[in-house]
Amino acid sequence: MWPNGSSLGPCLRPTNITLEERRLIASPWFAASFCLVGLASNLLALSVLVVDPGCSLCHFMGVIMVFFGLCPLLLGAAMASERYLGITRPFSRPAASSQRRAWTTVGLVWAAALALGLLPLLGVGRYTVQYPGSWCFLTLGAEPGDVAFGLLFTLLGSLSVGLSFLLNTISVATLCHVYHGQEAAQQRPRDCEVEMMAQLTGIMVVASICWMPLLVFIAQTVLRSPPAMSPTGQLSRATEKQLLIYLRVATWNQILDPWVYILFRRAVIRRLHPRLNTRPRSLSLQPQLTRRSTMQ
Repeated sequence: MWPNGSSLGPCLRPTNITLEERRLIASPWFAASFCLVGLASNLLALSVLVVDPGCSLCHFMGVIMVFFGLCPLLLGAAMASERYLGITRPFSRPAASSQRRAWTTVGLVWAAALALGLLPLLGVGRYTVQYPGSWCFLTLGAEPGDVAFGLLFTLLGSLSVGLSFLLNTISVATLCHVYHGQEAAQQRPRDCEVEMMAQLTGIMVVASICWMPLLVFIAQTVLRSPPAMSPTGQLSRATEKQLLIYLRVATWNQILDPWVYILFRRAVIRRLHPRLNTRPRSLSLQPQLTRRSTMQ
């Protein structure tokens, strides 16, 4: 029992709150508004599952799935290209136009992902309801349109992952060469380079592990002989479950990417490697023209 001697129950404790504050907090409008939002959301979900005769909601969800699935891969490839140029060709691009170039790149990525997602609405491929009946995605059928759309999705995603892997590998190798170079022994290591190496490695590992199983599975399924989908449009339960599992694994890419940037920060790396110092090196990825001229 609380010190005030209240006998209303052990879960009640003294609170310093006025009557007016209690009226505002305990207003029925709060509960009513949240109840209405929850009810509307549930009704919308039920309408998606049961009353969509024109397949408009299914098409919308299919476009959204393809768009938001490809955007991280394309953006990852664009970021890998930007890092590669920044590390290996630091003086080949004007710094003043970096912000405009970044927005242009993002716009092109969005346009490419949206254009591919709209192809089934133009007759190339189909969006159909997938197991267990709560989501829509591209059809893993043997018809020419389904095969073409599935291969386009797989090809674009695989090229993005492969390009990111290649360019990030070159960037990491360049940073390692600079970090362990002959002049590095005479200078203090710069932890921003270690941070960048760790983040690049983490990003390309996460993208490869999360997305490649789904992309390979889609390509194998649409090219399978005999076709995986029956003439009536049915897939085996094993194939449907595999698609669902691989898609769930792919969604972890968006979840793990922020953690790569959070965990592989300079503060965390310095805790794991106390010898790293925040003091920058005078010579890193920049040309050695200044030092050579002073030596002469």
